[in-house]
Amino acid sequence: MKTVNWGILGAAKFAREHMARAIHEAEGARLLALATSDPAKAEGFRAFCPDLKVHASYEALLADPGVDAVYIPLPNHLHVEWTRKAMEAGKHVLTEKPIALRAAEIDPLIALRDRTGLFATEAYMIVHHPQWQRTQQLVAEGAIGRILHADAAFSYDNRADPGNIRNRPETGGGSIPDIGVYAYGSVRWVTGGEPVALRSRIVRENGVDVFAQVVADMEGPGGRFTYTAMTSMRLPARQEVVFQGEAGLIRLTAPFNAGLFGEARVHMFRPGQPDHVERFPGARQYRNQVEAFGRRIRDGAAYPWSLEDARGTQAMIDRVFEGEMTLGY
Repeated sequence: MKTVNWGILGAAKFAREHMARAIHEAEGARLLALATSDPAKAEGFRAFCPDLKVHASYEALLADPGVDAVYIPLPNHLHVEWTRKAMEAGKHVLTEKPIALRAAEIDPLIALRDRTGLFATEAYMIVHHPQWQRTQQLVAEGAIGRILHADAAFSYDNRADPGNIRNRPETGGGSIPDIGVYAYGSVRWVTGGEPVALRSRIVRENGVDVFAQVVADMEGPGGRFTYTAMTSMRLPARQEVVFQGEAGLIRLTAPFNAGLFGEARVHMFRPGQPDHVERFPGARQYRNQVEAFGRRIRDGAAYPWSLEDARGTQAMIDRVFEGEMTLGY
């Protein structure tokens, strides 16, 4: 098996705590290089990867011939620019969500991917978790009948950290870019549904949305269904997704931060039948993502999330903002 050598642009906390470790531990992957202008920030990475090569600039890492693939955890407003630059440097690219702040910004990335033959995609890790893969399978098999309704909730409270990039408009902050991609994209991925009508209610602070409620009519292969979603950066932590069908419902616990928020489980409830629960305590969605990326660029294996998928979710996010009704608490 050919090892994929990875480089990371920026010493982000999330990269240090999650993705860098996943790359380091993944089969067929090697964490080779990090780009940061602050050598002190590299020490947290060297704690588990002592032979890490450190470049003083993003450009230097992209010029490194030993790097095959680049992971980009930069602030949201920099994702498109550095995804493009990485592909132009001949690197495969995995960019944190949201890969863009408008759907149209993804079109040039798709064209560049197709022109170069490189693989580039959004780091949408949940589709690599068996909790979500099992849910998609159950829905496709008709285990709860035709879907009639779905709802998603994702919230946390970061009001005590006003300098956080999620609380700053100039870095593409807000609950919708940060976690709306999960609330909206996950339901799209499971059902194949897209919004045909949508309205949203949004609360803003300092130019970023801190609460958003979406109500939509979705159209999928199984027909039309209703959908509601809530995201917030000002409410206590909550994560839940429910799919309701004609013959029962499926509830996902810890759907987005599996293992951190709680144990990942799929609960299926059907009238007249025993409740069905599947647990996934040891699943590693970030490592799974890295290994799937490696299989894709080595062997052309199927990969469950494309730039087109990311564009579909971003198009829904665009509609959420376009249909905004600004509210106050």
